[in-house]
Amino acid sequence: MKFTFDKDAMIKEISIAQEIITNKSPISILSNILVIAENNSLTIKATDSTVKFTTTIPVDIQEEGRTTIFCDKFMSILTSLPSGDVEFIQNDIEVTIKPIAKRFTAKLKSQAGDKFPEMGTSEGISFFEVPSKDFKEMIKQTIFAVSYDNNRYFMTGVYLVKDNDVITMVATDGRRLSCVNKKGLSVPDFQPAIVPTKILSCILKNAPEEGNIQLAVVEKSIFIKYGNVEFSSTLIDGQFPNYQNVIPKGLSMSFQVNKADLDAALKRTTIMVDKKLSRIIFKITPGELKLISPESDNGSADEIIPCRYDGQEITMGLNFVYVTEPLRVIDSENVVFDFNVNGEETNITKAVIMHGDTAGDYIHVIMPMNY
Repeated sequence: MKFTFDKDAMIKEISIAQEIITNKSPISILSNILVIAENNSLTIKATDSTVKFTTTIPVDIQEEGRTTIFCDKFMSILTSLPSGDVEFIQNDIEVTIKPIAKRFTAKLKSQAGDKFPEMGTSEGISFFEVPSKDFKEMIKQTIFAVSYDNNRYFMTGVYLVKDNDVITMVATDGRRLSCVNKKGLSVPDFQPAIVPTKILSCILKNAPEEGNIQLAVVEKSIFIKYGNVEFSSTLIDGQFPNYQNVIPKGLSMSFQVNKADLDAALKRTTIMVDKKLSRIIFKITPGELKLISPESDNGSADEIIPCRYDGQEITMGLNFVYVTEPLRVIDSENVVFDFNVNGEETNITKAVIMHGDTAGDYIHVIMPMNY
């Protein structure tokens, strides 16, 4: 096999393959990428056995063929080279990498392409389209809220469901929940799916902002395509919790703060927080929000920032991580916290809903903590 490729174009695709491959051992075939040179194009495939990645780029082929090479070393060689054309030459189990512009040669050991796992195909599968910008925004608003507890594996992915013309993504770890709805998308019905975060992270990082993404949910797999790239993944098996029952209804009280003020105050006050508890106290009085880091072995801290509120004095304990993570993705100037109180008492009941002050299609639900 012999072909010539553009170094920068190759790096773009191999960097995505690296995100898929987790095992860095050159012994495992799953640490390799499969390269297939035919019809003046190069197909590149990578998989960790659950998530699969396929892409095709134009190359100048002198001799067709297929093989697998250790992805990590191939990427290291490419990043060390200047921009321009590079030769890929395979003889038996040895692959030679030679940049045209430099008198440099690297040799890699390869493994036969027939040892690479069967990747399957999306041929014959019916895809539907959604705007790339909308789909990436849905991922961004939910992915950080998944559980990392393998005993509750059904919450380690993002729930994707369609109801009429609304597509919903939900993620929860049992103590907080993030939910986003996109309305008016004309797509066919599909079975609800729990999508692993790995494939969603790849889409969030690599998919373009403009144009459409093609999706298909079939049986136990999801397929996602854009441009010359295709991802697929096995879905997480299990029953996702009834998220609609978790979202509190009829919250009659709220306060509003400037997002930048809250973010900066949290960064300062949480320096003193006991990281095992991650608890920060919100004390809300008319016109003011006081953030309090409870006394710990290292000390304590507090800060007062302006807020829009004219009700009774309220105190609530929250996990500051569950506040700071939504802050990073809320795209409005101000942040609103909706809640209820228990009768005449000043402690909140049930959950708090956090969202932007402009019309949005997302909410972040946070369970309160004892203080």
